[in-house]
Amino acid sequence: MKLARIRTATGAVRVGIVESDGIHLLDGIDDLLPLLNDPNLSLAEAARAKGVTGEIVKSAEAQYLSPIATPPTLRDFYAFEQHVRAGRAWRGLDMDPEWYRIPVFYFSNPYATTGTGDIPIPPGSEQFDFELEVGAIVGGHGSDLTPADAENLIAGFCILNDWSARDLQKREMQLSMGPVKGKDTATSLGPWVVTPDELAECKEGTGYRLAMRCEVNGKKYTEAVWSDVYWSFAEMIAYASRGTEVRPGDIIGSGTCGTGCINELSRTHSPEEYPFLREGDVVTASIEGLGVLVNRIVAGVPPIPLREGTV
Repeated sequence: MKLARIRTATGAVRVGIVESDGIHLLDGIDDLLPLLNDPNLSLAEAARAKGVTGEIVKSAEAQYLSPIATPPTLRDFYAFEQHVRAGRAWRGLDMDPEWYRIPVFYFSNPYATTGTGDIPIPPGSEQFDFELEVGAIVGGHGSDLTPADAENLIAGFCILNDWSARDLQKREMQLSMGPVKGKDTATSLGPWVVTPDELAECKEGTGYRLAMRCEVNGKKYTEAVWSDVYWSFAEMIAYASRGTEVRPGDIIGSGTCGTGCINELSRTHSPEEYPFLREGDVVTASIEGLGVLVNRIVAGVPPIPLREGTV
């Protein structure tokens, strides 16, 4: 099943089942989170239990929102080796053996999740970037999980675009903290959530044999395959649950796929060929089986100085 949270032409926010003829609206629900809170039902079963109203919204008339308005948490991992290896190579470093021992992550901002539509440039940034990732939605509670147990908690998958202010990120991380404001403005999720059974025939190794692609203004930037991921989502969720808990609606990001951001491409090739994003750029992220997520970059607001002589 594919489920989307949309804004209709009237401005109403609704959840529906995505079919070939449009989005079939569910009765009395405007967020996916309530569908994830019943421990006895899968996401698809919970949607069917709600029932459809008979209203169908054409895809062209819908704005796709973040499937969950405010996820309980958003953990973003670092699981594609090609991306990690390229980043370390620019700094003259070999791969750290610890990367193969633990699937590291950072916490991002659950208030800043969005879907399709405009993405503002973060205040003070001149090096704005996309990061093409896969997102997994946790569909149950768990602590100190095994990967096998964690696999059963995956309610669905979606495209995740982790927008990044590289200049802000670099300054923060030089102080041994972060990423913080460098990742704080937006994380795009969507356009819909796909339940794992829809992708089962493509499962391969630690991921799925599905193509990942990102374009800027129609020019191909990213081309990768999900199954190239080193850490599986089951392993990532199990690690996230270690010594604590995961809850329904938690978002788990895979981290950037190989060639999945301008920072990697501009250093591998050239900044002239792959410049950072500017106002008016249109970023189109797609993952086979998960749909297409389109965002337009718009001007942000200037930073308000904290005190004289600061940014």
